[in-house]
Amino acid sequence: MERLTESKIVLVTRRTRLAELVVRYNTVGQARFYIEHLGADFSDYLSEDERYHQAVMEAERTLSELGRVQTIERGFLPNFIFGDDDLVIALGQDGLVANTVKYLSGQRLIGVNPDPARWDGKLLPFAVGDLAKIVPEVLQKGRATKSVTMAKASLNNGQALYAVNDLFIGPKSHISARYTIAINGRQEEQSSSGVIVSTGLGSTGWFKSLLTGALGIAHTIDHGGMGAAKPGSKTKSSSPRKMEDAGLPARSEFPWDAQYLYYTVREPFPSQRTSATVIFGQVTREQPLVLTSQMAENGVIFSDGIEKDFLEFNSGTKALITLAEREGNLVV
Repeated sequence: MERLTESKIVLVTRRTRLAELVVRYNTVGQARFYIEHLGADFSDYLSEDERYHQAVMEAERTLSELGRVQTIERGFLPNFIFGDDDLVIALGQDGLVANTVKYLSGQRLIGVNPDPARWDGKLLPFAVGDLAKIVPEVLQKGRATKSVTMAKASLNNGQALYAVNDLFIGPKSHISARYTIAINGRQEEQSSSGVIVSTGLGSTGWFKSLLTGALGIAHTIDHGGMGAAKPGSKTKSSSPRKMEDAGLPARSEFPWDAQYLYYTVREPFPSQRTSATVIFGQVTREQPLVLTSQMAENGVIFSDGIEKDFLEFNSGTKALITLAEREGNLVV
């Protein structure tokens, strides 16, 4: 098959569970001992690893017939330099797609499911066998793409962090965060377990769980107060109409390309020094969210659930949260 492009085709891979265990325990045998000692099925780790490596080899073989292929493991993404015309393939779970998007600057990204029998893959519309058909269509601009709005945290020390799903601003461990929050002319000191800022792509994840919990508590209190719900009883979820009346997005989801974000304060605690009125709302380019840390230590900002890749958010650090200047570009 004739090569269709001289630009790079970048195949992004991830470590399997087995590979992670080998890094930790040095050998497959020691990993097997650890897993079986806990009573788990080690054969599932082996089959997952074998299937994934088969998918990687098949993808590399197909892609090498279409262009120059470079394979990189997810851990190298922060330091990898993508070309403007690179085509990127993420072969893994949804999280790999999200983690890859935030290091791109508009390059087209194809999400590929290496094991459809194992992973649902909302962001993985294609199988490895589809690459021979999909990649030429993308290179010839005959395939539609979907824009993905990202969030950005910019600090007053010059550092910045992007997010495809959500940003977390708060304490590194299970302690209370202290900070000043300001948006749309309103400002107050708060003590909470942190602030979540969600994108449309992330609205089916952490954001959804936050709304589900908050609405469930409010529903229980509205229908008899605390203690009214009996163990095991079910409550009716709030209707989309009621959610909209309360200023919430219907069904907790909003479009991937929405030109706004939502912020949610987790477990705000009102006291003599702290308030809890600025706890939920939209963030736009014209209406950013500003957080100023009052924590002497252990304040952090991380994105998309990757706690190891964080910015320090300690006393005096100011974070400006708004929509990122760039967007993701997913092939659909």
